[in-house]
Amino acid sequence: MSGGTVLGPRGEKKASGPVIRLHADDNVVVARTDVPIGTAVPTEGWTVRSQVPAGHKLAARRILKGEPILKYAVTVGFAATDIEPGTWVHSHNIEFREFDRDPAHARDFKPVQLLPESERATFEGYLRPDGRVGTRNFIGILSTVNCSATVVHKIAEWFTPERLADYPHIDGVVAFSHGIGCGMEMTGEPMQLLRRTMAGYARHANLAAALIVGLGCERNQLSGLMAQENLTAGGRLHTFVMQETGGTRKTIEAGIEAVKALLPEANQARRQTVSASHLCVGLQCGGSDGFSSMTANPALGAAVDILARHGGTGILSETPEIYGVEHTLTRRAASREVGEKLV
Repeated sequence: MSGGTVLGPRGEKKASGPVIRLHADDNVVVARTDVPIGTAVPTEGWTVRSQVPAGHKLAARRILKGEPILKYAVTVGFAATDIEPGTWVHSHNIEFREFDRDPAHARDFKPVQLLPESERATFEGYLRPDGRVGTRNFIGILSTVNCSATVVHKIAEWFTPERLADYPHIDGVVAFSHGIGCGMEMTGEPMQLLRRTMAGYARHANLAAALIVGLGCERNQLSGLMAQENLTAGGRLHTFVMQETGGTRKTIEAGIEAVKALLPEANQARRQTVSASHLCVGLQCGGSDGFSSMTANPALGAAVDILARHGGTGILSETPEIYGVEHTLTRRAASREVGEKLV
């Protein structure tokens, strides 16, 4: 195998052999496939010195001990020893250390160039009474604590496709459970985060209605959740406490009857043409590999850029993924205040 990677006229990455060069200033390249020892890479001017798995880095030139490892022209680590060209660059010869990163808040900020409303894309969504728009029409069953998880799943499981056949405009009845809610402080950030998350599900535009089921003796008391998040039972939101309803079996039965009563109204929802500005897309890591930064991530970024021009919103939901390169995003922040929130 021979060849390498060259940059296009605009500096974009191009693969024409066993390695991919991501930036002209990088001192590493990426193996496009598993690369055996002895593979010639003429575009880089060296021969591979060790077996390198697909997606991993190879030294593009001699890197001295202590020198930064550059990928995308960004420091991703430091050489723990001298590294010769064509050598596998990985945890065995990279070390991590603190170094100065200039956040340069908002220096590279570029305002979104919004399209005129008449030119914006549309989709078929469910317009909710509060003006938000859903892409689905579910009824959700939420647990306040892991102890009520079985109950919410049993309620949701009862509503099989056959039992929902008379309600063609309902996508399903779904359970949302979690493994916490007890054995934790009743106040403080963890509890606040749990309750905000639960309320976000209960209010979600993809839900026509919701049930929240608690046990009764948990730390995440149903009353505390409702008070903190200004949730009110009635209408599209119903609540049950197992210890007040008669236990597991009776709560399942009561929950099923409550959902049955919600089905006719939920089935009245109809899709209608609405602006793409109603769309809010959450971006979450689905399991990174050596190629995701050059394939899925930029593709999703480009998609969200398009959505933003149409007035929509994107959320970078897993901010720990940017650890070590925060400064590359703070420079694109809308303001210093926004950049500082990120870090």
